[in-house]
Amino acid sequence: MAEESNSKPKRQIRKVETVREQTAKTAGQADKVSKGRLVWRGFTSPFRLLGRALSKLGAFLGKYKVLRVIGRILFPMYFRNSWKELRQVTWLKWKQSRQLTTAVVIFSVIFGVVVAVLDFGLDKLFKEVLVK
Repeated sequence: MAEESNSKPKRQIRKVETVREQTAKTAGQADKVSKGRLVWRGFTSPFRLLGRALSKLGAFLGKYKVLRVIGRILFPMYFRNSWKELRQVTWLKWKQSRQLTTAVVIFSVIFGVVVAVLDFGLDKLFKEVLVK
């Protein structure tokens, strides 16, 4: 007898990639620079220039003990550490950012409506109970 395959094909579950996995996968594509990134570089170039100047000033201040103290006053560790953390951030893609922002706005509107309805209802209830 020939076996008949009446069984349905197994459903394959698609693996959802995390942002870190997406970044690791696209790390090899670092040679390609998008137009958006080029435009962004144009906006950030003055800040990069300022950062380089401040780092040279910090290196100069670090050579001398008196100037090192002044440098620590001018450039507290909080800002240095914050800058290091910002360089490690993996930013979302524009589409994903837009979707998440839309979800937050929709949730906020729904939550606001629910709170407003509850406030209105409780206001009417308490006025009826306390006034009478």
